[in-house]
Amino acid sequence: MPTSPGPRDADAALDILFHPFATGALQWPREGGALFLRAREGWPLHARPLPGLIAEQSYKPAFDALQRSGIDVHGEDVDGTFPLVLVLPPRQRDEARALFARAVAQAGANGTVVACMHNDEGAKTGQAELARLTGPVNVLSKQHCRVFWTGARVLDSALLEQWRALDAPRLVADGTLHSRPGVFAWDRIDVASALLLRHLPTDLAGEGADLGAGIGVLAMDVLARCKGVRSIDLYDAERRALELARRNLAAQANVGFHWHDVTQGVSAHYDFIVMNPPFHAQSRADRPDLGRRFIEVAAQALRARGRLVMVANRHLPYEAVLGGHFAQVRMLADASGFKVVEAVRA
Repeated sequence: MPTSPGPRDADAALDILFHPFATGALQWPREGGALFLRAREGWPLHARPLPGLIAEQSYKPAFDALQRSGIDVHGEDVDGTFPLVLVLPPRQRDEARALFARAVAQAGANGTVVACMHNDEGAKTGQAELARLTGPVNVLSKQHCRVFWTGARVLDSALLEQWRALDAPRLVADGTLHSRPGVFAWDRIDVASALLLRHLPTDLAGEGADLGAGIGVLAMDVLARCKGVRSIDLYDAERRALELARRNLAAQANVGFHWHDVTQGVSAHYDFIVMNPPFHAQSRADRPDLGRRFIEVAAQALRARGRLVMVANRHLPYEAVLGGHFAQVRMLADASGFKVVEAVRA
């Protein structure tokens, strides 16, 4: 059953994205519907009828919120053209450019692309980028955000094709990993994961899981170095990352892939869990509650004497929750601003 929308001030960019429709500067299409890329749930989606709206969101918590509210939401690429394409662009430049190019392509010859960004997240740059593709854009500013939309098209077709390719999966890390712009640490192995890899116990065995697996870096190393491992399940909230993990672990037969919000718990049980838990969601603000919840979920999912091996920022206060859920906790490494911890269930 649909849930009620959230508070009016929860998401300024989402709010201002719909401001041109509220003022009459733009009209919602009478037919043909609208595509909303990187959609987020919030009161503007329910303030007035939006016939034919199709949302797309690859981040599972946001996908789930849209689905609960009754929005027609898809987790992967929606095909077709629409008279209106709405966009909440990401921060990463190549990913944003590719998304702008896709939005313009899916708006067809006569459709309108409408985007909104917070000023602190590159709104001025985003406006300029869309204008590079389509010619001059219209713009309104409110609540420290800019909403901008296409007018008469002066399309740069060559640039559009160039930008559409920017988000394509590619080999990184000396050709050893498939990745793409926008996923966490997309073009390298991040410092925290590298530290965990250097101190990963090689005697992990049985059935395991990687919570917040990203593109599969930790799971690949576990399978390569821990000969007693029979299987490993990868959980990640970002579908784009999980699809890359499928590529990176395609040669492995004993791997499961789960597009899942780990904070909601996992139903399976494991002999070991490895993880580099997130410490922010879709914002830059620290979210130590996410890491604490990952630890709680890991403790619930581990069998008796099950082992958790994790890495985290040194300053994040996880010791209390580790001590409250595990019989043994020991530091394996402390370097470069990160700590590697092993914890054992009673």
